[in-house]
Amino acid sequence: MAATATATATLRWVLQMHRDVPRAARFYAEGLDFSVNVCTLRWAELQSGPLKLALMHTNDSFDISVRNIDNNQGSQIACNLASQRSYSSMLSFTVPDINSTVTKLLSLGAELDGPIKYEIHGKVAAVRCIDGHMLGLFEPA
Repeated sequence: MAATATATATLRWVLQMHRDVPRAARFYAEGLDFSVNVCTLRWAELQSGPLKLALMHTNDSFDISVRNIDNNQGSQIACNLASQRSYSSMLSFTVPDINSTVTKLLSLGAELDGPIKYEIHGKVAAVRCIDGHMLGLFEPA
């Protein structure tokens, strides 16, 4: 029986939505040494080894008109969806030095989500980057 060629799907990129694409591209480039292949105000393509990360602009805020029933005066309230703390994508990275990586990411606007943990297999940390995306960091023992 002759072997038949089968088509397989290959991952093209991981896409994240960001309010400030150039700032997000800088975050990944300076914080995790990604190469920036393309960066505009609305779109960026970054790479780390075989992984491609695409960043796309989102304007996730919206305005709500509110009227006071007593005096019928209107006011605008800007609501920002991304400011709600919720988990979205989780990217996991192996890093050579977790402490210096965390320090670098914090200086670029990230927040540590709990302490750095020292496990038998190595150090692990979770970091919330700008616009709420989660990063897992692992330094092998």
